[in-house]
Amino acid sequence: MHFFKRVRIRYILHRHPIAQALWREAIDNTAVFQGLSSVEKAHLRELATLFLQQKDLVGVQGFEPTEAMRVVIAALACLPVLGLGLGCLEGWSEVIVYPAAFRVRRDETDAAGVVHHQEHALCGESWSRGPLILAWDDIEQDLRKAPSERNVVIHEIAHKLDMLNGPADGYPPLHHDMSVSAWSTALSMAYQHLIRRIEHHHGSRIDPYAAESPAEFFAVISEYFFCAPDILHHEFAAVYAQLCRYYRQDPLLRAGRSVT
Repeated sequence: MHFFKRVRIRYILHRHPIAQALWREAIDNTAVFQGLSSVEKAHLRELATLFLQQKDLVGVQGFEPTEAMRVVIAALACLPVLGLGLGCLEGWSEVIVYPAAFRVRRDETDAAGVVHHQEHALCGESWSRGPLILAWDDIEQDLRKAPSERNVVIHEIAHKLDMLNGPADGYPPLHHDMSVSAWSTALSMAYQHLIRRIEHHHGSRIDPYAAESPAEFFAVISEYFFCAPDILHHEFAAVYAQLCRYYRQDPLLRAGRSVT
C-alpha cells in the first residue's frame, strides 16, 4: 500500500471513527454479525468507517437516512469484503437510498424480437461504475426477520464484486490459489440443478430467484452464505466450499457448527 494512502487511512480512523454506541447498536441488533469474533468486529468497524468516508450515502424522495441507518448499511456492505479488502469496492462513490421499493422502466426484447416497455419494482440495483441503490424498507425488513436468508445489501455488493472483471455473470475475479474449473463445476452444476427442480415443481430452500441467471445465482447464494450458511451448505456443499475460498470467510464455523 502506498505510504500516503496508509497515512490517510490512519488519519480517517483516528479522526472519524464510528461512535461506539452507534456501532454496538448496529452490530448487537443484527443477526448476520452475531458470530463475528472481536477481532473481526474491530476490522469490520474500520472498513465501515472508511466506507462512510469514501462513499456519498444520500437519501431520495424526501428520505434522510439517520446515522444509525448509515452505519448499518456500511457494515453490511463491508461484511462480504472482510477478507478481501475495501479495494474491491473502489471505482464508484455513491450509495442512493430510497425509502421503499423503487420503480424502473426498461425495454425488453422477447424471443420474436418484439420490444416491450416493462416497469419493475426493485429493492436494490447496482452497476459496475455506477451507484449502489437500495431500499431502506427492505433492509429493515431483512433485519427484523431473524433468522433471514435475505439481505439486499449483501446481494448488491455481490453483484459489484461479480462485475470487477466484466459484466455480471456469476464469475468474479478468483484468487490465484483458486481453481477456475472447480468454481465453474460447483456453481454450474448447482445452478442447473436448481433450474431442474423449479421446472419439475420440486421444492428447494434456495430462493427461486437464484435461477434467473448465473449472476443472480451468485448474488443469492452470497446472501445465503452470510445469512443462512447452514441452508446453503445443506443444499450445495461444493458451492459453500467455493464461497469460503472466495470470500475467505467461514460463517458456519462462526456459528459454532461443524461442517461434515
